[in-house]
Amino acid sequence: MSDSNIIPFNPLDKKNLGASVAEAMLEQPAQPLGALKSFYGVGIYAIYYVGNFDAYQPLARRNKDGKFSAPIYVGKAVPAGARKGGGVGEIKSRALYGRLSEHAESIAAVPNLNLADFYCRFLVVDDIWIPLGESLLIAKFAPVWNALIDGFGNHDPGKGRYNGLRPKWDVLHPGRLWAEKCAIRTESPEQISREIEEYFRAISFPASYHILDPNQQL
Repeated sequence: MSDSNIIPFNPLDKKNLGASVAEAMLEQPAQPLGALKSFYGVGIYAIYYVGNFDAYQPLARRNKDGKFSAPIYVGKAVPAGARKGGGVGEIKSRALYGRLSEHAESIAAVPNLNLADFYCRFLVVDDIWIPLGESLLIAKFAPVWNALIDGFGNHDPGKGRYNGLRPKWDVLHPGRLWAEKCAIRTESPEQISREIEEYFRAISFPASYHILDPNQQL
């Protein structure tokens, strides 16, 4: 590549600022999802699996022994109705803790997953950076519960709104009572497991957790 094609790195570019937030989240220590203590804040998070469910072994191998390099799910938590860009210090919200607790409850409700096999990283951050940080993490890791198996982050739609199809996640991991009220899908758990296996054969896991190119110079 000729010198004329080199684009100077701008640390204040919106994408680079968002990437710095995503990388800061990835540098947080992984914690057991089922043992979090209540805290204030909104932000982004990643969930990791280390268990023995057959279809998820390509992930589990990359997450065991403290590696935690391949999230199964990435998400965000923002306070309902909050003023955008208000700053973390102005937001007295437990939205991030609440979201992670909801995920723990979903996992604990199903018999073929063990909550003890799930860990998380999270970062409390000014809500203006949350959507960009989340989207960069999803683009980087393509977590299977984001990209292929829908429904893990869904809420109970409420009485009179169960006409939609049961999420794939609940077909593969039955146990959430509200999902049992939704319309039955045509796919079987075995079919969905095969989709996951094909998905992992088709994707390339990132060699590095970095969102930004570590070779870029300021």
